[in-house]
Parts: sequence; structure tokens; C-alpha cells
Amino acid sequence: MQDYKFPLDFKFHIGTLSNDFSAVDANGNMVAYVKQKLFKFKEAVGVYQNDSKTNLLYNIKADRWIDFSACYSFSDPSGKEFGKIGRKGWASIWKAHYEIFDQNKKLKYTIREENAWVKVLDGLVGQIPVINLFTGLFLNPAYLVINGNNETVVRLSKEKSLVGRRFKVSEVKKLNGNDDDIIILSLMMMVLLERRKG
Repeated sequence: MQDYKFPLDFKFHIGTLSNDFSAVDANGNMVAYVKQKLFKFKEAVGVYQNDSKTNLLYNIKADRWIDFSACYSFSDPSGKEFGKIGRKGWASIWKAHYEIFDQNKKLKYTIREENAWVKVLDGLVGQIPVINLFTGLFLNPAYLVINGNNETVVRLSKEKSLVGRRFKVSEVKKLNGNDDDIIILSLMMMVLLERRKG
């Protein structure tokens, strides 16, 4: 388990073939390099210590082919599963809705969009040629991680940038340290899924 120094910045690399990004903490230290594996029937993501990709920290794997209600499990390099994120089926089409589970498959958190209309506009305007390159400058959705007491603990926001390549993760309520990894890994997987949707 890492000791994350918030806020974290996710920055996508647009010059690579794969869907990958770096996660940097408040001190400017890289805490993870996230790489979506190409040519897999089921989605698979490797989370490495840095961009050299020599030290694998976590694996994220889908439980089925691409599906509205697919779940993505988190495991350490030995294959031990310690949590998962699931997309809430049809509820996620217009408004992002994900559920985060611990190693005992107990629901711990939900991720919801702060304002669904921002995402709808982002998706619509993003379909217009040329203009779609600039939507990241003025349409920036945000997502809230909510605990069982209906309290927001973490907020992820799309930052102003060309082609939507930057995201910021802020701690709203102090985390107890036990669930940091499943929350951050969930946001990493969600960003990959939502960014692909527009």
C-alpha cells in the first residue's frame, strides 16, 4: 500500500500507441505508470512503479469481454486479488456510476459524476471535427468517490488541456489508509473507460 500525497495528477501520453498515463503526487514524484495492454480479448491494465515498466505494482483485469456491467479486479504481482470496481450497467450510459468493492466483495464506495450535463455536452461537442480537439479547454467533468455514510472522500476532475489528457485527484476527507489503493486503482480504471467514451 502506498502513502499517497494528494493531489495526484494523471497525465496521458499522447505520443504512444497504447492507452497509458503517469500518476504524479503533490511533491512531483511519479507514483505509478499505468499502461493498458493492447490486443487483449479481455481488458488488462498494468500499473508500474514508473515509466521504465520494470517493477509491476498491480494488475487490473476485466472479468468478461467489453460489457456495460463488466467488473475489473485488482491484484498484486503474485495474483492475489484485493478489490474490484464494477460499472453499474445501464445507469452508466448517461451518467457515470461505478461501485468499488474490497477483497471480501463488500461494497465500500461508489463513484458518481458531479454534474451529468457537463459530460453529456462533452460527449456531444466531442463528436464535432476540429472542435473536439478543444473540448478539454472548456468542458471538464468531475467525479466523486462517496463512502457508505454518503460522504465525499475523493474528487477526480478533468483539467483544462488539449485532447483531455490531464486529470486531478483531490482528497476531500482524510482517508484512513486501508482503502487508498482500491480507490486510486478504481479511479485509474474509470479514467481509462470514461476517456475512451469521450
